[in-house]
Amino acid sequence: MVESEKLIERYLFDQVKQRKSLCIKLLTNHLLGLPDRLCLLPKGRLFFAEIKTTGFKPTKIQVYMHNKIIQLGFKVYIIDTKKNVDEIIKEHEKVIYD
Repeated sequence: MVESEKLIERYLFDQVKQRKSLCIKLLTNHLLGLPDRLCLLPKGRLFFAEIKTTGFKPTKIQVYMHNKIIQLGFKVYIIDTKKNVDEIIKEHEKVIYD
């Protein structure tokens, strides 16, 4: 089943908000390739999220920027289903609440 980028992004936002956390839309005209969202979670946890319609891949400039962010020690997830969102949230909750 194909899920749209808009639907998945809204789902991510709602899931993060339910946990009293922040899901910030990254918008800039000066830096190409940034991920779509920055998610800030309890205990100083954060990750970047690149949202795609199911089956779509990041562009070359996005891959380049994602790799720069990863090299700095941050997580960047490519999310193309609501199931991906659930798995990522579960992974971070395990770390936060353990």
